[in-house]
Amino acid sequence: MMVIKKDGRREPFERKKLLSGILKACEKRPVPMDKAEGMVDEVERIIQRNYEKEVSSTAIGEFVMKQLHDLDEVAYVRFASVYRQFKDINQFMKELSGLLKEGQKPDEKNRY
Repeated sequence: MMVIKKDGRREPFERKKLLSGILKACEKRPVPMDKAEGMVDEVERIIQRNYEKEVSSTAIGEFVMKQLHDLDEVAYVRFASVYRQFKDINQFMKELSGLLKEGQKPDEKNRY
């Protein structure tokens, strides 16, 4: 499977590279190694099921972000900050703001 990078280059899919990125995002977080490896397994399954020969790095990043979002919000924000290449603090704060709104229970939204 070939990965199409954002700049148009193509390179072979590397499980180690994907795992490394996930582990960096999960550094010093309570995410067990087997969960990180399971994420890589799931991304590989999705790619094999839905793509024939090539997949964009953007699609891979979205798959990883979805899984991190459900697993650990701090790791998600770390990964998103690199993946989405926030241009400034406002973009970063917008992402955090969205996370905070998602995490609130319905009765907490109107509390403040």
